[in-house]
Amino acid sequence: MLGILLGLIVLMALAYLGWSIIWVAPIAAGVVALTGGLDLLDAYKDTYMEGFVGFAKEWFPVFMLGAVFGKLMEDTGMARSVAVALTKVIGTKRAILGVLASAAVLTYGGVSLFVVVFAVYPLAISLFREANISRRLIPATVALGAFTFTMTAIPGTPQIQNLIPMDYFDTNATAAPAMGIIAALVMAVGGYLYLRWREKKLMQNGEYFTEPKDNNLVADDEKIPHFLLSVLPLLTVLITLNLFNWDIVVALISGILLIMVLNFAKFKKFVKSINAGAGGSVIAIINTSAAVGFGTVVRAVPGFEQLTEVLMGVRGNPLISEAIAVNVLAGATGSASGGMGIALEALGSKYYEIAMDTGISPEAFHRIASLSSGGLDALPHNGAVLTLLTITGMTHKDSYRDIFIVAVLIPVISVAVVILLASIGIL
Repeated sequence: MLGILLGLIVLMALAYLGWSIIWVAPIAAGVVALTGGLDLLDAYKDTYMEGFVGFAKEWFPVFMLGAVFGKLMEDTGMARSVAVALTKVIGTKRAILGVLASAAVLTYGGVSLFVVVFAVYPLAISLFREANISRRLIPATVALGAFTFTMTAIPGTPQIQNLIPMDYFDTNATAAPAMGIIAALVMAVGGYLYLRWREKKLMQNGEYFTEPKDNNLVADDEKIPHFLLSVLPLLTVLITLNLFNWDIVVALISGILLIMVLNFAKFKKFVKSINAGAGGSVIAIINTSAAVGFGTVVRAVPGFEQLTEVLMGVRGNPLISEAIAVNVLAGATGSASGGMGIALEALGSKYYEIAMDTGISPEAFHRIASLSSGGLDALPHNGAVLTLLTITGMTHKDSYRDIFIVAVLIPVISVAVVILLASIGIL
């Protein structure tokens, strides 16, 4: 167990320093293998790579098609069209709500978190300038809309963090809808109220909007598709996935084809967009697969049985131990999908057995795993957080406090609330 803990510390520390998990995960796995009595070379070439390749084989089509879908939405202007239309309805005076809603709709429609940041930021600048709100709140506002409730909580979301548990618990994307909706309300309402409170505090302290130093934004007068056309691909992915129960691969292909049909006049952009999306997906799948490979080595050492006993020995509802395991590993890897991949690869079968033995719905385990992946994952070394701060021109000192509240603290609280309600029989 100490070897497993040491491996996790190595993984977390090196990831926090900004070292790529692609080569950090094998090093951490090597620490676990050596302290667990495994042959180092065999542990890497066989055990680690089996977990790595197995996850990549299962999930690469989803990562690639999701990235292509998002990139096409971005490059055709459809993502921006949806965001602009929503803010017109909400109004410029409610700048935080407008940016939050835009990021949420795009994420729930299947657009990747990284693409949402690029699509929403120009709009956020315009709205925050109009409302005279400090730019330091833009990262937290985007994070709340894209990194929290639409990623893990709302039933049917096509984000990978909601899809990974399906294979482990034999569920679908709408698993445990009541739990998901309640958690989503805690995150969305709690986060929004906090951001409004921060807006007022900053204004009281004399902090208002300032122009970014490097303003490389899309022009506000750029011609974009009509909102009704732009929202169709998002609806197509959601409806085919959740109402028709199509495979996520088929649902994403349907959305991609519809984007191309509706924007046929821009066909010259398609190859470049598809290339960029497909290329970006490779890094994403390798990062997550590397984390899963680490989890496979952890499961292979004798100390894993002791770790399992510790986690399973957490008193009370077994959902608590699952929440702890996924949260800790997501925090260690700085990745929601990576941390959940490690936890479920190592413990998913155990939790499924518990579900069968205790009568707790496998759907509940699915939803708690998904929700928990979106808690400690957003620590300072998280890749999406780093990208968000870079694009918005903010630093950790400027904005991470607010990101932590809306994307770490409140999501963790939402998991606790849902488990508590489930424990007392309300859910």
